[in-house]
Amino acid sequence: MDWISEDQIMIVGLGLMGGSYARALKRLGFHVSAIDKDPESIEYAEKSGIIDRGYTVPEPEAVGNADALIFALYPGVFREWIREYGNLLKPGARITDVTGVKKCIVYDIQDMLKDDVEFIASHPMAGREVYGVKNSTDKLFTDANYIVVPTEKNTQGAIEWCKGLGRLLGFRKVSVLSPEQHDEMIGFVSQLTHCIAVGLMTCSDNAHLVDYTGDSFRDLTRIARINDAMWSELFMLNREPLLEKMDSFISEMQLLRDMLSSGDTEALREKMRLSTERRALFDK
Repeated sequence: MDWISEDQIMIVGLGLMGGSYARALKRLGFHVSAIDKDPESIEYAEKSGIIDRGYTVPEPEAVGNADALIFALYPGVFREWIREYGNLLKPGARITDVTGVKKCIVYDIQDMLKDDVEFIASHPMAGREVYGVKNSTDKLFTDANYIVVPTEKNTQGAIEWCKGLGRLLGFRKVSVLSPEQHDEMIGFVSQLTHCIAVGLMTCSDNAHLVDYTGDSFRDLTRIARINDAMWSELFMLNREPLLEKMDSFISEMQLLRDMLSSGDTEALREKMRLSTERRALFDK
Protein backbone atom coordinates (compact mmCIF):
# COMPACT_ATOMS: atom_id res chain seq x y z
CA MET A 1 0.00 0.00 0.00
CA ASP A 2 1.43 3.40 -0.91
CA TRP A 3 0.20 6.94 -0.65
CA ILE A 4 -0.84 7.09 -4.29
CA SER A 5 -3.45 4.38 -3.75
CA GLU A 6 -4.66 5.64 -0.38
CA ASP A 7 -7.50 7.96 -1.28
CA GLN A 8 -9.49 7.75 1.95
CA ILE A 9 -7.74 9.33 4.94
CA MET A 10 -9.52 9.72 8.28
CA ILE A 11 -8.40 12.05 11.07
CA VAL A 12 -9.54 11.08 14.57
CA GLY A 13 -9.39 14.16 16.79
CA LEU A 14 -9.78 17.46 14.98
CA GLY A 15 -7.82 19.92 17.11
CA LEU A 16 -4.75 21.91 16.17
CA MET A 17 -2.68 18.90 15.13
CA GLY A 18 -5.47 16.87 13.55
CA GLY A 19 -6.72 19.94 11.74
CA SER A 20 -3.25 20.69 10.39
CA TYR A 21 -2.90 17.13 9.09
CA ALA A 22 -6.32 17.45 7.48
CA ARG A 23 -5.48 20.76 5.79
CA ALA A 24 -2.18 19.47 4.44
CA LEU A 25 -3.58 16.19 3.14
CA LYS A 26 -6.63 17.88 1.61
CA ARG A 27 -4.34 20.33 -0.19
CA LEU A 28 -2.42 17.36 -1.57
CA GLY A 29 -5.59 15.93 -3.09
CA PHE A 30 -6.67 13.24 -0.64
CA HIS A 31 -10.26 12.64 0.43
CA VAL A 32 -10.15 13.58 4.12
CA SER A 33 -12.79 12.72 6.69
CA ALA A 34 -12.63 13.38 10.42
CA ILE A 35 -14.17 12.38 13.73
CA ASP A 36 -14.43 14.78 16.64
CA LYS A 37 -16.92 14.86 19.48
CA ASP A 38 -17.26 18.64 19.18
CA PRO A 39 -19.93 19.40 16.53
CA GLU A 40 -18.71 23.00 16.17
CA SER A 41 -15.24 21.80 15.15
CA ILE A 42 -16.73 19.46 12.57
CA GLU A 43 -19.05 22.15 11.21
CA TYR A 44 -16.20 24.67 10.96
CA ALA A 45 -13.92 22.16 9.23
CA GLU A 46 -16.57 21.20 6.68
CA LYS A 47 -17.56 24.79 5.88
CA SER A 48 -13.92 25.84 5.62
CA GLY A 49 -13.03 23.01 3.26
CA ILE A 50 -10.55 21.51 5.71
CA ILE A 51 -12.27 18.13 5.44
CA ASP A 52 -14.65 16.49 2.98
CA ARG A 53 -16.87 14.92 5.62
CA GLY A 54 -17.05 14.98 9.39
CA TYR A 55 -18.62 12.87 12.13
CA THR A 56 -19.18 13.39 15.84
CA VAL A 57 -19.22 9.62 16.49
CA PRO A 58 -17.36 6.75 14.79
CA GLU A 59 -19.78 5.77 12.04
CA PRO A 60 -18.99 2.13 11.16
CA GLU A 61 -19.21 2.62 7.40
CA ALA A 62 -17.02 5.74 7.44
CA VAL A 63 -14.36 4.13 9.65
CA GLY A 64 -14.49 0.96 7.58
CA ASN A 65 -13.87 2.88 4.34
CA ALA A 66 -10.69 4.56 5.57
CA ASP A 67 -7.44 3.33 4.02
CA ALA A 68 -5.39 5.15 6.65
CA LEU A 69 -6.25 6.82 9.95
CA ILE A 70 -4.28 9.44 11.86
CA PHE A 71 -5.07 9.60 15.57
CA ALA A 72 -4.66 13.02 17.19
CA LEU A 73 -5.98 12.09 20.65
CA TYR A 74 -4.71 12.13 24.22
CA PRO A 75 -2.94 8.81 24.98
CA GLY A 76 -5.66 7.44 27.26
CA VAL A 77 -8.44 8.41 24.87
CA PHE A 78 -6.54 6.83 21.98
CA ARG A 79 -6.28 3.54 23.84
CA GLU A 80 -9.98 3.52 24.70
CA TRP A 81 -10.96 4.39 21.11
CA ILE A 82 -9.07 1.40 19.76
CA ARG A 83 -10.50 -0.83 22.48
CA GLU A 84 -14.06 0.18 21.59
CA TYR A 85 -13.95 0.78 17.84
CA GLY A 86 -10.85 -0.99 16.55
CA ASN A 87 -13.00 -3.79 15.17
CA LEU A 88 -14.42 -1.31 12.64
CA LEU A 89 -11.08 -0.86 10.85
CA LYS A 90 -10.94 -2.54 7.48
CA PRO A 91 -8.41 -5.26 6.61
CA GLY A 92 -5.19 -3.71 5.35
CA ALA A 93 -5.75 -0.36 7.00
CA ARG A 94 -2.74 1.41 8.48
CA ILE A 95 -2.92 3.82 11.36
CA THR A 96 -0.49 6.28 12.91
CA ASP A 97 -0.68 8.93 15.60
CA VAL A 98 0.72 12.19 16.94
CA THR A 99 0.95 11.11 20.59
CA GLY A 100 3.73 12.71 22.64
CA VAL A 101 4.62 9.53 24.58
CA LYS A 102 5.11 6.07 23.13
CA LYS A 103 6.32 3.27 25.41
CA CYS A 104 3.19 3.35 27.60
CA ILE A 105 0.79 3.14 24.66
CA VAL A 106 2.30 1.77 21.43
CA TYR A 107 2.59 -1.84 22.59
CA ASP A 108 -0.93 -1.78 24.05
CA ILE A 109 -2.46 -0.46 20.83
CA GLN A 110 -0.63 -3.02 18.71
CA ASP A 111 -1.81 -5.84 20.97
CA MET A 112 -5.44 -4.70 20.74
CA LEU A 113 -5.58 -4.40 16.96
CA LYS A 114 -6.66 -7.13 14.59
CA ASP A 115 -3.83 -8.95 12.81
CA ASP A 116 -4.80 -7.38 9.48
CA VAL A 117 -4.45 -3.77 10.73
CA GLU A 118 -1.03 -2.22 11.41
CA PHE A 119 -0.22 0.62 13.78
CA ILE A 120 3.04 2.42 13.10
CA ALA A 121 3.61 5.19 15.64
CA SER A 122 4.95 8.62 14.78
CA HIS A 123 5.46 12.00 16.42
CA PRO A 124 5.40 15.31 14.55
CA MET A 125 7.69 17.67 16.45
CA ALA A 126 5.60 20.72 15.70
CA GLY A 127 2.99 22.80 17.48
CA ARG A 128 1.71 26.22 18.45
CA GLU A 129 0.65 27.93 21.68
CA VAL A 130 -2.97 27.97 20.53
CA TYR A 131 -5.44 25.13 20.19
CA GLY A 132 -8.34 23.93 18.12
CA VAL A 133 -9.01 23.33 14.44
CA LYS A 134 -9.55 27.06 13.85
CA ASN A 135 -5.87 27.64 14.58
CA SER A 136 -4.64 24.75 12.41
CA THR A 137 -2.47 25.39 9.37
CA ASP A 138 -1.13 23.29 6.53
CA LYS A 139 2.25 24.98 7.05
CA LEU A 140 2.67 23.68 10.62
CA PHE A 141 5.02 20.88 9.58
CA THR A 142 7.22 22.80 7.16
CA ASP A 143 10.89 22.42 8.17
CA ALA A 144 9.93 20.66 11.42
CA ASN A 145 11.23 17.27 12.61
CA TYR A 146 9.27 14.02 12.40
CA ILE A 147 9.96 10.83 14.35
CA VAL A 148 8.83 7.38 13.24
CA VAL A 149 8.58 4.97 16.20
CA PRO A 150 8.45 1.30 15.10
CA THR A 151 8.47 -1.88 17.17
CA GLU A 152 9.35 -5.45 16.24
CA LYS A 153 5.73 -5.96 15.21
CA ASN A 154 5.97 -3.43 12.39
CA THR A 155 6.68 -4.43 8.81
CA GLN A 156 9.29 -2.62 6.76
CA GLY A 157 6.53 -1.59 4.41
CA ALA A 158 4.67 0.23 7.19
CA ILE A 159 7.85 1.93 8.37
CA GLU A 160 8.56 3.22 4.86
CA TRP A 161 4.90 4.25 4.53
CA CYS A 162 5.16 6.32 7.69
CA LYS A 163 8.42 7.92 6.58
CA GLY A 164 6.73 8.76 3.30
CA LEU A 165 3.92 10.50 5.15
CA GLY A 166 6.44 12.70 6.93
CA ARG A 167 8.18 13.63 3.70
CA LEU A 168 4.86 14.23 1.97
CA LEU A 169 3.77 16.68 4.68
CA GLY A 170 6.96 18.70 4.32
CA PHE A 171 8.93 17.78 7.44
CA ARG A 172 12.59 18.75 7.23
CA LYS A 173 14.03 15.68 8.94
CA VAL A 174 12.56 12.20 9.33
CA SER A 175 14.15 10.08 12.09
CA VAL A 176 13.51 6.60 13.49
CA LEU A 177 13.58 5.78 17.22
CA SER A 178 12.29 2.92 19.33
CA PRO A 179 9.49 3.76 21.81
CA GLU A 180 12.03 3.74 24.66
CA GLN A 181 14.50 5.96 22.80
CA HIS A 182 11.67 8.30 21.82
CA ASP A 183 10.45 8.78 25.38
CA GLU A 184 13.95 9.44 26.71
CA MET A 185 14.62 12.02 23.99
CA ILE A 186 11.20 13.69 24.33
CA GLY A 187 11.71 13.91 28.08
CA PHE A 188 14.64 16.21 27.35
CA VAL A 189 13.85 18.21 24.21
CA SER A 190 10.14 18.72 24.86
CA GLN A 191 8.89 17.93 28.34
CA LEU A 192 11.84 19.37 30.27
CA THR A 193 11.65 22.58 28.24
CA HIS A 194 7.99 22.93 29.15
CA CYS A 195 8.85 22.39 32.82
CA ILE A 196 11.47 25.15 32.61
CA ALA A 197 9.02 27.53 30.96
CA VAL A 198 6.37 26.83 33.59
CA GLY A 199 8.92 27.29 36.37
CA LEU A 200 10.04 30.64 34.99
CA MET A 201 6.46 31.90 34.90
CA THR A 202 5.59 30.67 38.39
CA CYS A 203 8.73 31.58 40.36
CA SER A 204 7.80 35.27 40.36
CA ASP A 205 4.39 36.76 41.14
CA ASN A 206 5.29 40.20 39.79
CA ALA A 207 2.24 41.17 37.76
CA HIS A 208 4.22 43.83 35.87
CA LEU A 209 6.85 41.54 34.33
CA VAL A 210 5.28 42.08 30.93
CA ASP A 211 6.25 45.75 31.17
CA TYR A 212 9.93 45.01 31.72
CA THR A 213 10.83 41.92 29.70
CA GLY A 214 12.70 41.73 26.42
CA ASP A 215 12.74 39.10 23.72
CA SER A 216 14.89 36.66 25.71
CA PHE A 217 12.27 36.15 28.42
CA ARG A 218 9.45 36.02 25.89
CA ASP A 219 11.32 33.41 23.82
CA LEU A 220 12.08 31.25 26.86
CA THR A 221 8.49 31.33 28.11
CA ARG A 222 6.68 31.06 24.78
CA ILE A 223 5.53 27.51 25.63
CA ALA A 224 4.41 28.43 29.15
CA ARG A 225 0.91 29.01 27.76
CA ILE A 226 0.23 25.35 28.27
CA ASN A 227 -2.66 22.92 27.98
CA ASP A 228 -2.60 21.63 31.55
CA ALA A 229 -4.82 18.60 30.87
CA MET A 230 -2.71 17.31 28.01
CA TRP A 231 0.76 18.12 29.37
CA SER A 232 0.12 16.83 32.89
CA GLU A 233 -0.96 13.52 31.34
CA LEU A 234 2.16 13.40 29.16
CA PHE A 235 4.42 14.23 32.12
CA MET A 236 2.90 11.50 34.27
CA LEU A 237 3.03 8.88 31.53
CA ASN A 238 6.72 9.62 30.95
CA ARG A 239 7.55 10.22 34.60
CA GLU A 240 10.84 8.33 34.97
CA PRO A 241 12.64 9.70 31.88
CA LEU A 242 11.41 13.21 32.69
CA LEU A 243 12.57 12.99 36.31
CA GLU A 244 16.04 11.93 35.12
CA LYS A 245 16.24 14.92 32.77
CA MET A 246 14.99 17.29 35.48
CA ASP A 247 17.67 16.00 37.88
CA SER A 248 20.33 16.51 35.22
CA PHE A 249 19.16 20.08 34.60
CA ILE A 250 19.03 20.85 38.33
CA SER A 251 22.63 19.58 38.66
CA GLU A 252 23.75 21.82 35.81
CA MET A 253 22.03 24.83 37.39
CA GLN A 254 23.80 24.02 40.66
CA LEU A 255 27.16 23.99 38.83
CA LEU A 256 26.44 27.40 37.33
CA ARG A 257 25.37 28.70 40.74
CA ASP A 258 28.57 27.40 42.34
CA MET A 259 30.70 29.09 39.66
CA LEU A 260 28.89 32.37 40.23
CA SER A 261 29.04 32.05 44.02
CA SER A 262 32.79 31.32 44.02
CA GLY A 263 33.58 34.01 41.46
CA ASP A 264 34.95 31.51 38.93
CA THR A 265 34.63 33.63 35.82
CA GLU A 266 36.71 31.36 33.59
CA ALA A 267 34.61 28.27 34.39
CA LEU A 268 31.46 30.28 33.72
CA ARG A 269 32.83 31.47 30.37
CA GLU A 270 33.80 27.91 29.45
CA LYS A 271 30.20 26.81 30.05
CA MET A 272 29.00 29.65 27.86
CA ARG A 273 31.45 28.73 25.08
CA LEU A 274 30.26 25.11 25.19
CA SER A 275 26.65 26.28 25.06
CA THR A 276 27.37 28.54 22.08
CA GLU A 277 29.18 25.74 20.25
CA ARG A 278 26.32 23.28 20.71
CA ARG A 279 23.60 25.79 19.86
CA ALA A 280 25.39 26.68 16.62
CA LEU A 281 24.52 23.21 15.30
CA PHE A 282 20.86 24.27 15.22
CA ASP A 283 21.62 27.14 12.85
CA LYS A 284 23.17 25.04 10.08
